[in-house]
Amino acid sequence: MQSHLGVLAALATAVCWTITAVAFESAGKKVGSLSVNIIRLFIAFVLLSVYNLFTRGFLLPTDASGFTWLWLLLSGVIGFVLGDLFLFQAYVEIGSRISQLIMSIVPPITAVTGYFLMGEKITLLGFIGMTTTIGGIALVILTKDSDEEKITFSRPLKGLTYAFLGALGQAFGLVFSKFGMGDYSPFAATQIRIIAAIFGFCIVISVKKYWGNVYTAMKDKKAMKNITVGSIFGPFIGVSLSLLAVQHAPTAIVSTITSITPILIIPASIMIFKEKIVAKEIFGSVVALIGVTLLFI
Repeated sequence: MQSHLGVLAALATAVCWTITAVAFESAGKKVGSLSVNIIRLFIAFVLLSVYNLFTRGFLLPTDASGFTWLWLLLSGVIGFVLGDLFLFQAYVEIGSRISQLIMSIVPPITAVTGYFLMGEKITLLGFIGMTTTIGGIALVILTKDSDEEKITFSRPLKGLTYAFLGALGQAFGLVFSKFGMGDYSPFAATQIRIIAAIFGFCIVISVKKYWGNVYTAMKDKKAMKNITVGSIFGPFIGVSLSLLAVQHAPTAIVSTITSITPILIIPASIMIFKEKIVAKEIFGSVVALIGVTLLFI
């Protein structure tokens, strides 16, 4: 039952990631990724505080140990601040679909990190899976130029780099979350991570003198609607479900299941953003997913 709960939570997480990616891409292109990040964190923090008050009797996670606070704060800085800072900008630069495809590299990174930090084994089939995943991503983001002699990137290199850095942040954030959370409440754990993220983004926005843009974004009704939807399905439900999943199933399995997001997001990209998706991109996404699956068989 424990593993089944983890699998179901991971599947629900993948659906949440799809909804939140589309919502945040729409909002980010309108008001900027920094504004989206800080606003959605405050919304999620309020939602989590109310939820934890009614379900646990704690408005704030004051019952967490010092060890839990330390690792979850670190996870919040790495996963939310650094990871999402780059990922949300990637949404603006190259769109949520390609960004989420590149996020398929999170499981291989997670596996390697788990190998060094927690002694988790990687089989030969796992290495084949890593190679297959990278190959699927390469199939989508690499293309031949007009004279068909030179291989180039199909999307701006800056956006692809942001997405890769976002993947690194997500992978390390997930591993540190599992290490520090133990049997602690996933929703309270998410609250701790968000506390770290709010402080982190406040520093970034203050240094960049961006508060005026945040205020302007809050007055944009359409953007705020998308940010609210993304906040509910992202840092509130989605992140909490992902922590619930890793609490009841191996991190590798959770990463594998949540990696179906690039497939789920294709219909949304066609219908909402009117993207023209070629067969090669769909095939590459499927190959990447197969590689992730092989990694953990």
